[in-house]
Amino acid sequence: MTPRHEHTKPPPTYESALRRQQVILAGHLGHPAEARRCLGDVEPSVRSAAIGALHRLGCITDTELKESLADPEPQVRRRALEVVVTTVHPAGRHGLVALLSDDDSSVTEVACWAAGERSDLAGLTVALLCCIATDHKDALCREAAVASLGSLAHNAGLPAVLTALGDRPPVRRRAVLALAAFDDPRAEAALLVALKDRDWQVRQAAEDLLGR
Repeated sequence: MTPRHEHTKPPPTYESALRRQQVILAGHLGHPAEARRCLGDVEPSVRSAAIGALHRLGCITDTELKESLADPEPQVRRRALEVVVTTVHPAGRHGLVALLSDDDSSVTEVACWAAGERSDLAGLTVALLCCIATDHKDALCREAAVASLGSLAHNAGLPAVLTALGDRPPVRRRAVLALAAFDDPRAEAALLVALKDRDWQVRQAAEDLLGR
């Protein structure tokens, strides 16, 4: 997943770019010791690549994932969240819940996406996703939360999706699509209202879902 938030930072040095390339190769060539050594690299992009390499090799430990989820750099935390989607480490469960409230919006956005991929954790994440969908200051986070609520299709998430129909056009479009997952009269009624939305893409999405 490519985050939609970008941060302005000095470009990596030649040396750090080379280390990053080496750790990526380690992940493809089966050298976990080399990848593990780079988890403590001073350059965030190298640490992020190390997480990916260990994940590719299927040998990232719970402790390593826990430390990566708590890394001071958002880039590393985002990469660790991608690992959470396909692993069952206890650290992933706790880290995902914590990062749904991260101070960095780009991390929160990826955490929302990850939560939508982990239906087994819905009991821990739906309430947080609802708060993000309705109250987060960043529209991209609200949109990501709405998408995940649709993916999870948890009954407790429907009110937040309905509320999102009053948000900005991109969030409203995402909310309309999310409604398709809910077998509830309120969802169908909301789709009928969306047929008259001022945004043509919102109207089109509603028409498609209603078969009109």
